Amino acid sequence: MPQTAPVRSICVFCGSRPGAHPAYAQAAEEIGNALAGSRWRLVYGAGDVGLMGLTARATQAAGGDTFGVIPVHLLQAEVGKRDLTSFIVTENMHERKKVMYMNSDAIVVLPGGAGTLDEFFEILTWAQLGLHTKPILLLNTEGFWTPLIGLIDHVIDQGFADAGLKDMILVADTPAAAMDILKTRLA
Repeated sequence: MPQTAPVRSICVFCGSRPGAHPAYAQAAEEIGNALAGSRWRLVYGAGDVGLMGLTARATQAAGGDTFGVIPVHLLQAEVGKRDLTSFIVTENMHERKKVMYMNSDAIVVLPGGAGTLDEFFEILTWAQLGLHTKPILLLNTEGFWTPLIGLIDHVIDQGFADAGLKDMILVADTPAAAMDILKTRLA
């Protein structure tokens, strides 16, 4: 009997707002479509607003599975999207990140604000501490993450991290490039 490839789950961290450039929304929709097209499950923050909502709706429209995790205090603010394949309500933000991480094979970070940065840095810190080796990919749409990449270079240059920290971060400029990297890393 032939073996089938395991179903992959990709955690997408992204903004609860759409951002200033239409390219951000387009990238969110493209990632959602690509995940569904690859038969990979979207794991995300369960909101129906901003880039989160766009990614989830695109995944659903393309026939993909969605796994949403939202803390109880954000059910109204982020308009908890209850029509997902799986919908989990947690007690707090830390538990949300933990459940998202535990149910994913890789992490993709789209543009976002302080919450997205918090999610990225917690996952990166866990990797730095050797707690996981899951791919962490910044989708650098319109150069959004270029200043962050520069900050990480600065942290390394100033002796606050080993050069290997940057090796833990993958960068792609387009959703198609991001999917190519993930397919290679998760093969």
